[in-house]
Parts: sequence; C-alpha cells; structure tokens
Amino acid sequence: MALRIDILAPQRDLLGECPLWDARTQSLYWIDGRAGIVRRHTPATGAGAQWQLPQHIGAIALCDSGRLLLALEDDFQYLDPDTGTLSPLGVRVAHGADRMRLNDGRTDRNGRFVVGSMTLGRMAPEGALYQLGAHAVRTLDTGIHVANGTCFSPDGRWLYFADSPTHQVRRYAYDPATGDIGPAEVLVDTRALGSVPDGATVDAEGCLWVALVQNGQLARFTPDGRLERRIQLPVTFVTCPCFGGPGLDVIYLTSIRDSGNLLRSDHPDAGAVFAIHGTGVRGLEEARFADLPSHHSTRTPQ
Repeated sequence: MALRIDILAPQRDLLGECPLWDARTQSLYWIDGRAGIVRRHTPATGAGAQWQLPQHIGAIALCDSGRLLLALEDDFQYLDPDTGTLSPLGVRVAHGADRMRLNDGRTDRNGRFVVGSMTLGRMAPEGALYQLGAHAVRTLDTGIHVANGTCFSPDGRWLYFADSPTHQVRRYAYDPATGDIGPAEVLVDTRALGSVPDGATVDAEGCLWVALVQNGQLARFTPDGRLERRIQLPVTFVTCPCFGGPGLDVIYLTSIRDSGNLLRSDHPDAGAVFAIHGTGVRGLEEARFADLPSHHSTRTPQ
C-alpha cells in the first residue's frame, strides 16, 4: 500500500497534542492544550465530541475504568466521557519555580502515568519528570527545560524521553514492577535533522517515532537510535504521533496552528490531525492508567 496522508476531521487546534487511540471504543482522543479542550473522533462513524476544561491541559491518559486522566497545570483530574464530569485525584505537583506547567506524558505498561513539566516564557532547566500512581506522585528526574517524547518500549523496560531544547531523545532503564529508573542515556540527537524532538510513540517492533516539530517531519528510529525513515507532512509544526485504527496500522499525528509562543502558521491545514496510512508498521494498544484497585495485583508487563 502506498503512503497516504489524510486529514481526520475539519477542526483545527491551536496546540494539538497527545493523541491516544482507544481500542475499546475505536476512537481517537487528543487535546488542544492551549484552548483547554479534550476532543474525541470516531473514524468509522465520523462522530465527534469535545470537553472544555477550566485551564491549560498538558496530557491525557486512558484509564482502566474508561475515564480519562488529565494532567492539568499542576494537578490531575479524571474526566468521565459519558457525563463530562471532572473529579480531582487530590494529588498535585509542586513546581520548582513560578510560571510552569505539566506537559507531555504517557502511561507505562504497568499502569503508572509518567509526565514531565516545562517552564513558560523562559528557557531554564527548572522542570522535572514525575511518576503518578493511583494516589501519589514521585519525582524521577530533574533539570528539564521542556518535557516531551515520553513513551515506553514494548516490554516496558525502557522509558524514552526528550528534553526538547537539548535536541536529545534519552532513554532510561525502567523496572516495570517498581517503576524505578536508571541513569539517562542519550539515544538520538536531532540537531542534524533540523528540529528539536517533540512527542513520540513506539511501534510493535520497538522502533521509536518522533515528531520533528520545526520541519514538519515524523522520524522513525530503531531501538539502537539509527534513523530508519522520515515522513514529510504538509504542515511545519507537527507535535505528537500515536498508532490507531482497527489494525493499529494508522499513525495519527497532531499539529499546531498557534502555540501562543513561538510557533504560528497560516497554512490552512495547520492544527489539523493527520492520518498516515501505508507505513507497513503496526503499533501497540495504548496502556491504561490503573484507576481500579486490583490493577497492580493482576497485571504483568507486556
């Protein structure tokens, strides 16, 4: 099948981020972080829905219960898509400085949510990487400018992460049972590719797909960090990929129209969600946050 790039739906996001395919409902969730909106689209029917939030949102996660976990500016809430009800977890992050917020995050293979923070209006390594369990949050790493690219290897034993301004995609050895991490290693440096790294995901072969936000490309790297291919998109500012569709063989990719900071485009398709068909690669079903009591006693790493 030849490579084909479609546009999912007519809306355009200001700051599209964090697409997640829900295999249970065969629908795509994603966010417009700047507008504070969670969106859902079901490709088979064309049905859509959206939920307006009271503040900026950095990331979302699917939950075992069917709810969504929301990482807001400094706290976490659940969203019930059936009712639109928001309910707080009662867990907050204490940012290390003023003018900061949570940004990119992903669930590990054992039901914990790993999310990083970023500074606003300045470039300073005052952010951190956090891990959220059902009732508590802990700090995994510090000294971060802009957290992005969070995702996990298929077996859950590597955590991938990008501190965007450094151009580095890192990996940490990750213990799926305890959530403990090893020291950071640089896996990829994207300077030669003309862009900082943004969001990322892994495929079923363990390769890493990274959005190159400054040049409109999606890059695939092998597990040892070798560049395997690049796909050019019709807009410049692409942000985060995920795999979806009934066969998990479609890549959905969010983009930016106006980030409210440095990234702004007048291209008519800027801010669209793109659907990339024909890569010949399949993804993995999205891991779910453990919001049900029995989760950790029954799940084993995939």
